[in-house]
Order: sequence, then structure tokens, then C-alpha cells
Amino acid sequence: MTADLVRDVAAIALLLGGGILALGAGIGLLRFRNLLARQHTATKPQTLGLILVLLGLAVQIGGVPTVWMLILVVLFQLLTSPVAAHMVARAGYRTGKVAPGDLVVDELTRDLEAAEAELAARRQQTRPSSSPDAGPDATDGDLDEEEAEVEEAVAREAHRATEEAEPDRDA
Repeated sequence: MTADLVRDVAAIALLLGGGILALGAGIGLLRFRNLLARQHTATKPQTLGLILVLLGLAVQIGGVPTVWMLILVVLFQLLTSPVAAHMVARAGYRTGKVAPGDLVVDELTRDLEAAEAELAARRQQTRPSSSPDAGPDATDGDLDEEEAEVEEAVAREAHRATEEAEPDRDA
């Protein structure tokens, strides 16, 4: 066997494997019923399929500039796909598209409730005494500061939950 034949066979195998995974991802998007399953099939096999296709192209085309460009495409895909999947899942959760029965562990509800309770308590503490100039729509503070406080509270609660769960992992 010559080197060109081996390279061609490897490239064909990688391209076919990537194509099959991408096809499976497309079929999964049509067949799965809920948001989380569709999100999973849109990110996992699609990402691996794209990586295999690009690897097949790198094997077939060769050349240092082309390979570096394909490596950058793979890196950007690996960096953006998990973030996009997380944001889609979070948006689906917040809009009620995720059924509570589909979740094994629901940490987001607990974290959001704790953050909202902390924010409500802070609003009660900082609420000024009734001012004659303040109408019913008057705001107490800057919304950006309140949003930052909610995010901090969620982060603290998530960190606390993680610390509590770590001893269970060792057992």
C-alpha cells in the first residue's frame, strides 16, 4: 500500500464517521420529544461529527496553513457549543419548556429561590420611609446593582451546595 492510499482510506473513514454522526444529530432533533434531549443531540454528536469531518479534511488536504485553520475551527466549536447548549437549557428552564419530571436533580430552582429571597430581604431593608414624592412605580436602586446581587447570591448558594456535596462523593 502506498502512503496516498492509506491517507485516502483514513480520510474517507473520518468523513463518513463525521457524516453519520451529523446525520444522527439531525434525526435526533426531529425524533426526540423534549428540549433537553434535543439539546443533547444538537450538541454532542454534531460537535464530534464536525471534528471528524474536519480531521478527515486535514488528512486529505494536508498543508500546515490549512491544518491550523481547521484546528482553529475545532477550537471555536469546542468553546462555543457547550456555552450555547447551557444557555438554551437555562432559557428553556426559565420559560417553562423543561418539565420538572425530566430532571434528576434540580439545583437551579433552589438557587433562584434563595437569590430571590435574599434580594427581597435587601429590598425591604433599603426601602425608604414613605416619601410624598415617591409614586407607586418609583425604584429603590439601580437595576444593574440588583442583578449583580442576585448573581452573587446564586453563586454563593451554588458554591455552598458544591461544598456540601463533596463529602458525599468520597463515601
